[in-house]
Amino acid sequence: MFKVYTLSDSSGETAELVAKSALSQFESYKTEIHRLPQVRSAEQVKELFSNEIKSPAIIVYTLVLPEVRQALIEQAQKHSIPIYDVLGDLVSKLEGILHAPPLREPGLRLKVDQSYFNRMDAIHYAIKFDDGQSLNGIESADVVLIGVSRTGKTPSCMYLAQHYGLKAANIPIVSGVELPKKLFQVPSSKIIGLMCDPLILQSFRSTRASSLQMDYSSEYCDFDHITKEVEHSKKIFRDLKCEVVDMTNRAVEETAVEIVAKLQLVKK
Repeated sequence: MFKVYTLSDSSGETAELVAKSALSQFESYKTEIHRLPQVRSAEQVKELFSNEIKSPAIIVYTLVLPEVRQALIEQAQKHSIPIYDVLGDLVSKLEGILHAPPLREPGLRLKVDQSYFNRMDAIHYAIKFDDGQSLNGIESADVVLIGVSRTGKTPSCMYLAQHYGLKAANIPIVSGVELPKKLFQVPSSKIIGLMCDPLILQSFRSTRASSLQMDYSSEYCDFDHITKEVEHSKKIFRDLKCEVVDMTNRAVEETAVEIVAKLQLVKK
């Protein structure tokens, strides 16, 4: 099993995201990602190579302290393990362009500021207004996602909250069930309809039903019924005059990016 170690003086989130993006191009190979955060001394680096890091592997890292980076370079050379610096080259280029030295303080990006609290508020909002379970106050949403079951409403809302600080609510479209009247009081510019190819949707639902071992109705995974649900949702989108995002074969990150783009498009 080939291992990718993401090593960082902070949370390691940036290095892990880069590693995952790169590994997505090699899905046929078995790989493992091991996140190694809060590495802030040369001694820690040496301990990791003694106890944790083993070949075959590559190390993807974000380290700002020169002495820690140098320790990593030396240990990696000693153990013949390739390394990749996610931020170093960019920081060096910015240093040259801006004619200013970097602060070289670990964890600067994660310092608590107002944007942090905004994201936390948005996450709590997404939980409260998930799956139409609460409607009182939905008019304060930055965006309301609607769609049939398994079109990625909940994960999209959580991603929008965590990464964009947007207060995102979601309401399911269910056959035979009227949409709440409060939805029609929300400006269409705030509503995004989520679409998915019926065949892919059937696969999602079948996987969910199997993994949770729940007794879903026979219609839940029936292709013809799903097709009718999707067509019904399209009519609702037209009636609401809202923007639509097709999430077929797309990661939640890609869906979120298009949602944000659609919102900005409407605001212009």
